[in-house]
Amino acid sequence: MHRLTLQAASTIVDAALAEARRQGFAPLCVAVLDAGAHLVALKREDEASLMRGQIAIAKATGGLGMGYGSRELAKRANASPVFYSALFAISGGAMAPSPGGVLIRNADGELIGAVGVSGDTGDADEACAIAGVLAAGLTPDPGGAPAPKA
Repeated sequence: MHRLTLQAASTIVDAALAEARRQGFAPLCVAVLDAGAHLVALKREDEASLMRGQIAIAKATGGLGMGYGSRELAKRANASPVFYSALFAISGGAMAPSPGGVLIRNADGELIGAVGVSGDTGDADEACAIAGVLAAGLTPDPGGAPAPKA
């Protein structure tokens, strides 16, 4: 697969939400973007709090824009706040520096998109994003840690 399909994006969303229910996490919103940062799929669970869709999209967009997952984005933003504040302004606020934004790579390691999850802690959001990507037979790249293999 050289591009992210609607079928793969739907699998990612549904598997991420299933993982959240299995773990008893708070209601989530999951957004999947292609490599050009176009929204492919988004679902918001009943009772997910306000702004979750925008946050999920911003986690995925930030990862795509910078080339690493939002866990690494958060780490770098904490280390260089002035530079990352400028990036957030330049992007119009389209980046969220919190775990839960995971790059999606194909079997060849090519970047084909990103998933953003919002609603619980950053670690819980990221775990659901990773579960979704793995369920689609793709490789998650969260940044800041070795990525699990599909």
